[in-house]
Amino acid sequence: MSEPQAGPAAPPLAPWLATQRDALLAQRGHAWLLQGPSGLGQFALALELVRAWLCDTPSAQGACGRCASCHAIEVHTHADLCILMPETELLARGWPLSEKAQSEIDEKKRKPSREIRVEAMRSAVEFSQRTSARNRGKAVLVYPAEQMNTITANALLKTLEEPPGDVRFVLASEAAHQLLPTIRSRCLGHTMAWPAPEQMLHWLAQQGVPSQTATALLRMAGGRPDDALALSHTEHSPQAWAQLPQALLSGQPNALNTYTPAQAIATLQKICHDLLALRVGAAPRYFVATDLPAPPPLPALTQWGKALMQAARSAEHPFNTSLMLEALAAQARNVLNSPLSSV
Repeated sequence: MSEPQAGPAAPPLAPWLATQRDALLAQRGHAWLLQGPSGLGQFALALELVRAWLCDTPSAQGACGRCASCHAIEVHTHADLCILMPETELLARGWPLSEKAQSEIDEKKRKPSREIRVEAMRSAVEFSQRTSARNRGKAVLVYPAEQMNTITANALLKTLEEPPGDVRFVLASEAAHQLLPTIRSRCLGHTMAWPAPEQMLHWLAQQGVPSQTATALLRMAGGRPDDALALSHTEHSPQAWAQLPQALLSGQPNALNTYTPAQAIATLQKICHDLLALRVGAAPRYFVATDLPAPPPLPALTQWGKALMQAARSAEHPFNTSLMLEALAAQARNVLNSPLSSV
């Protein structure tokens, strides 16, 4: 079995997440649901909670960061922590898969799952019923919780309803409305705080992102700090981002060549969103208004949005990546050049 690879180093905890962590640790409850849009730090906050729950010497400000428990979480080997994520997410973050899952993937019997598998959930339920190895209780972290299908969610439901005495759960979601109502009702809810712009800019500067670039990245990310930081590590510069709508308008065939299909669709959805906003007299969110072409008619934009949602369903497994990107660029060109006579 191949050894799990270490994931990318996590940035220092953002101050707005530390504030939320302290407030949540001051409350009691066996199950939390952290909810809000992507890019606000749900996973980081969830991990901070389980660090504190399992720490040998915790304080009101969370885990000590020095004990054997904190070290075991840092190296992804804590016996009393169960991380439930899609296998693709586990691999990306450097968390180990079960021996069976790793073996099946290594032997090319299947690809890593993009959902939280029911087999993994059943193992987590069994884990929750075992005795704590370190006598500090146990913790189960589920992220992103909306990646549980109905069968997987139902496998968790009974344990959430009648949890063993020493296990606590934290579910982190970027689309909590997709969760079963019965799952939501059995958790204490916490809506992620949206930090102030100056807080985000200061935090990004601490990660080495220049202030001018940080402002542009936050716009590209729709004001979401985690997403802005992730964008700073890609080849999509703010300058190229600003030029993209006009490149699509003029029909440049290679306009999307540096994107994966999923990235291209997400970017086109942002352009569609901003053009819809302009069409109804609102301010754009992801682009400066002067970088956008004149908005096409509402029917054309509405149809484009629906087509992009449909394309997103097969974005991870396109039949031919280059052809899909060309088709997306051609579709965008046609929409952006729609005649305005129907307005």
